[in-house]
Amino acid sequence: MKSYFKSALILFLSFALLLTGCSSNEANSKPKEGNKDVSLENVPDRFKNGKEVKIKVVRKIGGDDHTAQFLAGAKEEGEALGFKVDVFTANGDTAKFHDAIAQALHENYDGFIISHGDDAATVEDVKKIVDAGKSVVTFDSNGDIASVNGVTLTSQDDEALATLALDQLIKDTNGEANIVYLWVDGFPPMVRRNAVYQEKLKSNPGIKEVERFGVAAADTAVQTQNAVAAMLNKHKKGEIDAIFATWDAFAIGAARAIKEAGRDEIALYGIDVSNADLQIMQEEKSPWKYTAAVDPKLIGSVNMRILAKKIAGEETPSTYDLEASLISQEALQSSSSPVNMVNLADVVEGWGVSTAFEEDWMKTLKEYYK
Repeated sequence: MKSYFKSALILFLSFALLLTGCSSNEANSKPKEGNKDVSLENVPDRFKNGKEVKIKVVRKIGGDDHTAQFLAGAKEEGEALGFKVDVFTANGDTAKFHDAIAQALHENYDGFIISHGDDAATVEDVKKIVDAGKSVVTFDSNGDIASVNGVTLTSQDDEALATLALDQLIKDTNGEANIVYLWVDGFPPMVRRNAVYQEKLKSNPGIKEVERFGVAAADTAVQTQNAVAAMLNKHKKGEIDAIFATWDAFAIGAARAIKEAGRDEIALYGIDVSNADLQIMQEEKSPWKYTAAVDPKLIGSVNMRILAKKIAGEETPSTYDLEASLISQEALQSSSSPVNMVNLADVVEGWGVSTAFEEDWMKTLKEYYK
C-alpha cells in the first residue's frame, strides 16, 4: 500500500510538471509588465522596446545540488532583468544534451547559456547558434569554444580551486603525507585541476600518491564510497594521511567511507560546495576539513549578466574565471547556527557577492521589474 501511494505521488508530480512545462510558453508569451515610474532612459534599446527576451539554459550534468544552485542563479538573475528564462538539464545524457540545444535553436530564443559541454560536438552546436545570430555564454565547457567569435567561455578558477585545497593540505601535513587522489579525466575543469596537482607533486616530493581513481556517473558518490571503502581495507592505519577529492561528489562518498571505517586519522580536502557538503563538514568527527569553491548560484547569475551584455550589443571577454574561496570545517563548526548555502556568506567573507558585469542599466531593469 505504501509503495502504491508513493508511485501515485510520483506519477501525479510528473504529470503536474509536464503540464507546467507545456503551459509555460503560453503564460509567458507576452512581455513582462514593469513599473512605469522607473525611467528606462539609460537602458539599451533592445530592452525597452517591449519585445520579449527569451533565454535558454542547457546543462549537461545534473542531479546534484551544484546544478540546482547554478540553474537557480541564472533563472533568478534573468527574470529580475525581465527575461523569460527556460532551463534544462540532461543529467549526464550526452544525446539529450545535444538534442535540447538543437531543439532550442528552432524556438526563437535570443540567447543561450551552455553548461558542461565538454565534447567537440558542443563547439559545433555553439557555432550553429552564433551563425543563427544568437548570443552564447558557456560554462565549464570545451576550451575550443573560446575561439568562436563573440562567445564567452566562463569557468570556475580551477587552478585557484586546486591550489587553495592542495596548499592547505601541504601546510597541514608539513609537506610530508601519503595521499589518495580522487579524479576523473575527460572534463575541462578536471584537466585544469590535475595540471595543478601534478605541479604540486613535483614541487613537494614529500607528498606521495598512494592510489588514484574516480568515475563520473549518476551515482558517483555511491560508487566513490564503495571504492574508498575497499581501498581502506587494503591500507592499515598510518598508511594514508589524506584524500584529495577534485569534485564534491567524490568527497561526499569518501567522507562517508572514512567515517564508517572509523579512520579518523585521514583528512579530506575537496573542491566545490553544496548544502549536502556543508552538512557533512559540520558533522561531529567529519574527516572533511577543507573545500575550495565558487558559489554556484553566483556562477549562474554572472553568466546571465554576460549574456545580457551580449544581447545589448556591449563588449564582453572571450573568457572569464570566477574567483574561488577556501571554506574550513573549523569556521563552519564555530558558527552559532547551522551553515548552509544561504548563510554561508556569514562565515566566508565575500561569498556569493560579485559586481562582475553588473551594469547600471541592469540595476535599472531590476528596479523596473521589481
